[in-house]
Amino acid sequence: MTLGKYSIGCGDRFAREAAAQLEAYRKIAEDGVDVVPVWNKSNREHDIIGTEPSSVREAAQEAVSAAGWTKEWHVDADHINLSTVDRYLESFDFFTLDVAAGIGGEVDESAVKTFLKTRADLVDSPINIAGLAEPIVIDQKRAGEIVRTYLPAVKQAGTLYRRILDAKGEGNFIPEVSMDETDVPQGPAELLLILAALADEGIPIQTIAPRFSGRFNKGVEYVGDPAAFAVEFEADLMVVAHAIGAFGLPANLKLSVHSGSDKFAIYPEIGRLIRKHDAGVHLKTAGTTWLEEIIGLAEADGEGLELAKTVYGKAFVQRVELCAPYAEIIDIHDDKLPTPEEVANWSAEEFVRALRHDSTDELYNADFRQLVHVGYKVAAKMGATYLKALSDHRESVARNVTFNLYERHLKPLFLDS
Repeated sequence: MTLGKYSIGCGDRFAREAAAQLEAYRKIAEDGVDVVPVWNKSNREHDIIGTEPSSVREAAQEAVSAAGWTKEWHVDADHINLSTVDRYLESFDFFTLDVAAGIGGEVDESAVKTFLKTRADLVDSPINIAGLAEPIVIDQKRAGEIVRTYLPAVKQAGTLYRRILDAKGEGNFIPEVSMDETDVPQGPAELLLILAALADEGIPIQTIAPRFSGRFNKGVEYVGDPAAFAVEFEADLMVVAHAIGAFGLPANLKLSVHSGSDKFAIYPEIGRLIRKHDAGVHLKTAGTTWLEEIIGLAEADGEGLELAKTVYGKAFVQRVELCAPYAEIIDIHDDKLPTPEEVANWSAEEFVRALRHDSTDELYNADFRQLVHVGYKVAAKMGATYLKALSDHRESVARNVTFNLYERHLKPLFLDS
């Protein structure tokens, strides 16, 4: 099973937007660019919402069948580990091996020595990589530090990969390795040694999600210098291309950008560089769809707006609990949050403008948006009431979901401006 060149992971927390999402992929295909839809939902989200993993495939399959979609598509067991993988083995064909927790963990010194001996050609000598202005030079001390830091995570990935392999068989799934949810970015030298270690571990990864510099907060703009990101991203593209030949990794191996929703400042850079180097990319958009549901409900006014206000009001009260699991990937300032009493008096337009990610709009509030982003647990507790609202206001919700994915994500990434 081989993942296509361009792919976008699209979260659908309540499994109601697969058709609206698929419409965005159909539209970009009409523009001449095939982008693979990969529906993803994390174990944490299943637990919070009370759904089973099989529901992701069921919703995607229904949308694919209804649309007559004959192109490639997948469902991603997002950020799974050994304790959670078993419930995904039957229904999923894409597995994000989340091993960031293993970074800096307990290390087997004999394994470190074996790696440094086996990969001696990567230590002390200049490594010339096509496309990089200067060779990468990793001295013995730094190589040891990098391997001790990342080898425990690589070993975890190997154990997890073999668990999936035993259950599904070789070639029947797409493996991705994720190391993004950590504090320290991985530069080209770290990425090179990580990829060598993954190859030695026998994992035929098709995408790798490193930790880039800057902040990738959930559902809001990239925090950092886009020009500096472009330099880093291009170097990583060159390292991945080198690793394919040097380490025998799959020819379609590509970079994966996680928490990639709404990183509008870097989309032009990513798009420019993947076209320049004829490279693939995977980008995971996660909870953006849920936000578009709330925008669609609010835009519909009446009962839809009142439900959206209720979600925010309860999220505001429960914000400490709701934010805790996402502490590393959100940045909410309490003093910038409107009170529920203020929001109760907003018109539909005011609510939508505060929530919709448009930095040119004076009413846009990134703190408000981030709190709603993590507030899906509130809607989950509403159960049938929330799902009925999505059905009652289907046109407004679907229109916003499709527009956001197509106009604000797919086009800036994959079409020349």
